[in-house]
Amino acid sequence: MTIDIRRAVVLGSGTMGSQIAAVVALAGYTTALVDIRQEQLDHARAELTKRLDRDVEKGRRERADVDAAWERLTLTTDRDAVAANADLVIEAAVEDLTIKRSIFAELDAVCPPDALLVTNSSNIVSSRVADATERPGKVCNLHFFNPALVMACVEVVPHEGTDPETVEAAVAFVESLGKTPVKLKKEVPGFLANRLLNALRREAVDLYEDGVADFKDIDLAAKTALGHPMGPFELMDLVGIDVVYLIRLAEYEQTGDPASLPAPSITQKYEAGDFGRKTGRGWYEYPAE
Repeated sequence: MTIDIRRAVVLGSGTMGSQIAAVVALAGYTTALVDIRQEQLDHARAELTKRLDRDVEKGRRERADVDAAWERLTLTTDRDAVAANADLVIEAAVEDLTIKRSIFAELDAVCPPDALLVTNSSNIVSSRVADATERPGKVCNLHFFNPALVMACVEVVPHEGTDPETVEAAVAFVESLGKTPVKLKKEVPGFLANRLLNALRREAVDLYEDGVADFKDIDLAAKTALGHPMGPFELMDLVGIDVVYLIRLAEYEQTGDPASLPAPSITQKYEAGDFGRKTGRGWYEYPAE
């Protein structure tokens, strides 16, 4: 059976959700970006406009392509209206299992029976939300990377009950976006890239907390010796220390392993509200523009 995807909905207009919606619209799909708050949608529109216009100015995109994408992209607070005609819904909400299960149950009730329901979660596996629906075979993870407008990789992660045709459709959809699908054979918290990244981040934080080196020098070693474009502490500031913290909590909730808990220095910054670039202060300080 061929699954025909023409209309897509993205739930959550934060950095990831808004950029995923832009990627989908740029690829030619009729797309809706949904949030519960209009002010968040207004912010998403302004940020996407700035980013896409800059891409045009730098010759990375054609103005006609960007204008056409805006014609295909709707920003709305009326989730059910757009979900009722969706072929694919990508959930990009907060990393909270209770919230995600509620969203998937509600989507199941309003989406067409053949619609695929996928989560962009970087850590919560889809089997934990699939049973909140009557269509677990049409549920999987599609994990984009930040910034989604730039990063090529998308992890396609089925759970044990995901239908083979769902996986095939998900892979084909990712390829149609001009992205590179990386398919897992089975689900595991953190998937592939983040598990590799977390191992590096954990070692970097351990070295810092043990007083072996300053975080700036650890970043410098990663860049000058390993060839990384940015160090692990710089990357935490870019992704958001709040995101790093919540991902660790989500993994602990799934594994029960104390080693999954956030490191003390991460917890301290999270509790202080120092989330990185988004707040102007994290491991580094970022002067206001």
